[in-house]
Amino acid sequence: MDFNFSDDQNSLRDAVAKWVEKGFDFPRRHALAKAGGHTRAVYAELADLGLTGLVVPEDHGGLGFGAVEAMLVMEGLGRGLVNAPYAAGALMAPAMLAAAPAEVQAAWLPKLASAEALLVPAQQERQSRYRLNQVSTRATRGDKGWTLSGQKSVVPAADEADAFIVTARSSGANDSIDGIGLFLVDKAATGVTVKGYPTQDGARAGELMLASTPATLITEHGFGPLQLAVDVGIAAACAEGVGLMDRMLAVTVEYMNTRKQFGATLASFQALRHRIADVKMQVELGRSMSYYATLKLGEPEPQRRRSLSQAKVQLGRSMRYVGEQCTQIHGGIGVTDEYISSHYFKRLTMLEMAWGDTLHHLGEVSARMQDTAGVFS
Repeated sequence: MDFNFSDDQNSLRDAVAKWVEKGFDFPRRHALAKAGGHTRAVYAELADLGLTGLVVPEDHGGLGFGAVEAMLVMEGLGRGLVNAPYAAGALMAPAMLAAAPAEVQAAWLPKLASAEALLVPAQQERQSRYRLNQVSTRATRGDKGWTLSGQKSVVPAADEADAFIVTARSSGANDSIDGIGLFLVDKAATGVTVKGYPTQDGARAGELMLASTPATLITEHGFGPLQLAVDVGIAAACAEGVGLMDRMLAVTVEYMNTRKQFGATLASFQALRHRIADVKMQVELGRSMSYYATLKLGEPEPQRRRSLSQAKVQLGRSMRYVGEQCTQIHGGIGVTDEYISSHYFKRLTMLEMAWGDTLHHLGEVSARMQDTAGVFS
């Protein structure tokens, strides 16, 4: 199998790296986080690079790239600690809109590609606890179309988004996989209330309340497209985690080469050299599973879901190990807000919980391996 990237893919990766280096250094990122994490202007800069249209089909003004290119972009954004809602708005939203009627795609995909509109998924509910089938928001069909009532939690960049893709139930019990639809809700629609707040990693999220809110139907059979979009989000989180770990490791090695104790640099102590070697091993394990997750996005649903859970388990373990070890090597400075390493640790911790934490996905892997007796196939 050829793991070399094409010239176009390498150019894309270099473009992201150059933008991060010149346009999104740590002082800018730190200032944005301290100001509340508003990053709509940063999202517009990503649009200027063409990144918001990365996976949007060319017929709708996008670049028409695929999962591998998205992985490279997410790695680069991870290295730069970019806290804009890129995965939610530019990767997951187009995946969900793929299930929409042609007229809905024609109305929204060009806006997504140009970043004229920021459209984010809103599927998490307080009682759902990573279970995608746990949906209590209700969808009602009336003479004038669909209306939604309910509440969604931890919606990415909720107070900066222009619209939301909402999961809502038109029939069935609250934990049934049947009866879940996907609906497009404009932020300016009647009955919409948004309460935004900063998150621990310097980004933004919010609560979305809907009260008999008019909505546009994407599909009444939304559970399958929802699962695919979440798998896209998991793959993006894995790739971002690799970029974060890469950069945190580099920062730690640089610190070890300059910080002295007992008249010698930390890098000269054998115990710390062994520890940093273990950190490097975890980074590479995470990288291999990130590649695996990306390559499995095109597989049928059973194989894809299991593979993405396997990747999330390994990335969760790697991100926790790298974050803890690098922070400990830094000592007290490693947890201060003014030092860059602490922000990488925060983001790694958030990613470990995104779209299902390690224990959740370990259970998912176990549930999907009954026929193989623990042997991957």
